[in-house]
Amino acid sequence: MKNYIIIILLAFANFANAQLFETVFEDNTYQLTGVAVSKSGRIFTNYPRWHEPYRYALVEVDKNNEVKPFPNAEWNTWDVAKGGDKNTHFLGVQAVVIDDKDVMWVVDAGYAKNAEGDNKGQKLVKINLRKNEVEKVYPLYPTLSVKSYANDIRIDTKKQLAYLTNSGEGGIIILDLKSGNVRQVLLGTEVTKADPNYMMQRNGKDLLSNGKPFIVHSDGIALHPDGTQLYFKSLTDNKLYRVPTKALKDQTLSETQLLSQVEFLGTYITTDGMAFDQKGNLYLGDLEQRKIIRLTPDLKTEIVLSNNEALAWPDSYHITKDGWLYISLSRIDEEARFGNERKGVYKIIRTKIN
Repeated sequence: MKNYIIIILLAFANFANAQLFETVFEDNTYQLTGVAVSKSGRIFTNYPRWHEPYRYALVEVDKNNEVKPFPNAEWNTWDVAKGGDKNTHFLGVQAVVIDDKDVMWVVDAGYAKNAEGDNKGQKLVKINLRKNEVEKVYPLYPTLSVKSYANDIRIDTKKQLAYLTNSGEGGIIILDLKSGNVRQVLLGTEVTKADPNYMMQRNGKDLLSNGKPFIVHSDGIALHPDGTQLYFKSLTDNKLYRVPTKALKDQTLSETQLLSQVEFLGTYITTDGMAFDQKGNLYLGDLEQRKIIRLTPDLKTEIVLSNNEALAWPDSYHITKDGWLYISLSRIDEEARFGNERKGVYKIIRTKIN
C-alpha cells in the first residue's frame, strides 16, 4: 500500500508541476531567443540570424499567436548579400529587454560575413515604446571586434549605464548611455571565460557542437535590484560570479584591481540567461536537467519548475511587477550541430512566482 501511495503522490506532483506554467506564444518555424514584456503587457521576442529559415529580427506578439516586425518592417529588412547601413537595420538581434522605465533595448550582435574590417555592425538600439520608434543607436565598434559577440544586457536607469556580456571572447561591456562611451573590462579573464574542464551534458552525453566541445563564455547577466552588484557567468560551466557596480564604474582601477573585486559565489548549474525579482531572488535555467532554479539572497537553491522535456533550453527571462516570470525556450541543444533533432516548438511561457 505504501508503494502505491508514493506512486500516486509522484504522479500528482508531476501533474501539478505541469500546470505551473502556461504557454503565451509558440513558433514552430523560426528559432527565438529573447523575451521582453512592457508595463502594459505587450510581449516581444527576437530571432537571431543563426541559420535558415529566418524572417524577422524583432517582433511584437499578439494574442492570436501572430507576430509583426517591430518597430517596423524597414528595421527588419537587411540584405545579407548587398549589405547596407548597419546603423539603421537589425543584422543579428541576440537579445531584447525592457527596463524599469518601460524603455526597450535591443542587442544587435551584428553579422560577421559583411564586416568591414572589424565592424560587423554590433550595436545597442533604444526604442521608445510610446511612439514605437527608434530613439537612439549606440554603435559598439571599435570597442568590439569581429571576434566579439554582444550577448545579454542589463540597464541601470539610475546611473544611466548599460552592462553587456561578450560571449565571444569573455568580457563585460560597459556603455555610458549619456556620453555613448563604450569600454570593456575583464576581457579574457578566468571569471569571464568558460572553464575548459567543464563539459556540458544532455541525457548523459557530452554536448558537442559539430564534434567539438561546446564553449560559450560570459553570457548570463543580472543586476541586483539595489544596483550595487552585477552577477554574471559563462554559459558552458556552472560557476557564478558577482562584482560591485561601484568598482565597474571606477575607471581608475586597473584590470588586476578590478579582478580582485570579483567574488566567486560557488558552483550551481549551467544557465543561459538569468534575472532578479524585487526580493533579490535570482532565477536561472538548468540547461542540462531542464529546470528553473531560484537562488535566494542567502545563496540557497530552490526548484521553481522541473518539467524536463517541456523546459527545452530556457534562454531569456523577464519578471513583471505583478509576479510573472516569462521564459523563452530556444531549444538550442536540439540543433543539428549537436547531432539532435528538434522535438518541439520554440516557446515563450510564464509562471507565477509571487
